[in-house]
Amino acid sequence: HYSSTVFFSSEDTLLPAPQNISILSTNMKHFLTWSPVIVQGETVRYSVEFQGEYEREYANESWIPICECSLITATVCNITEDISATVAYNLRVRADIGARRSEWGTLKGFFNRITTSLTPPLMKVIADGYHLLVELEDMGPAFQFCVLYWKKGQESRVKVSSVVHLDTMEAGPDYCVKAQTYVEAINRSSSFSQTQCVRAQGSTSMWLVTALISSAGFAVAALTLPFLTWKTSQVFRYSCCPVGVLPDTLKVSEPPAQLILRGSEEAEQCDLMVRVMPSEEVLRLWIQETL
Repeated sequence: HYSSTVFFSSEDTLLPAPQNISILSTNMKHFLTWSPVIVQGETVRYSVEFQGEYEREYANESWIPICECSLITATVCNITEDISATVAYNLRVRADIGARRSEWGTLKGFFNRITTSLTPPLMKVIADGYHLLVELEDMGPAFQFCVLYWKKGQESRVKVSSVVHLDTMEAGPDYCVKAQTYVEAINRSSSFSQTQCVRAQGSTSMWLVTALISSAGFAVAALTLPFLTWKTSQVFRYSCCPVGVLPDTLKVSEPPAQLILRGSEEAEQCDLMVRVMPSEEVLRLWIQETL
């Protein structure tokens, strides 16, 4: 790729068309560039239009202006949003100074986003204790990632994601990771990134932490288990056999033996004072007393 600058006198009425029009496309980001038109003492502005398959076939070969690139002073235009389909596009650019305009400079050939250059994702592999973590660059919603990871003696595994917790590692072997980007809209993948390998960190400290936590757990259990057992027995005791409280009027102030004895004596006294006789005997005694 080369560039050149076009110089033009301000006395002339016709501006030259922009030259060296080309496309820079990487990871589905598309930019149209061109060489500047230089007019001494003047500010040159540029306008960009595109033509897709629909415009060529069904809209009388019409052109659509790109609003973001209308009368701009820069010599680059971001056409990513306008290249929305995987078809052939044509693009053109024109120079303007007030009412003076140039002819349209047109891109040589067509541009199809399927030709975009795909790069491997930026990747960071982290050994967090015994956990293998991979952080991948956020490249936008159109991108997926194929992540390969493995350890010695095992087959590679595949994950498709943007943030990956790959595995719980074992102490000893190295774990290696590499990744590539994939764009479903164009059904293409990038090359794989450089392989990165890590090993589980802090195995001794991890065992020490585990042992300390286990010891603390046993100590807490040994201290709380007797109390919980006593508390549970109390709950069951008062739930199954509750203690009732008698009112004062029903409380007994003397031993049961004295109550029984007193009851017997009162019964005997009642027998001495009151005698119950049948009605016939009462009648017979009355007759005898009358006679």
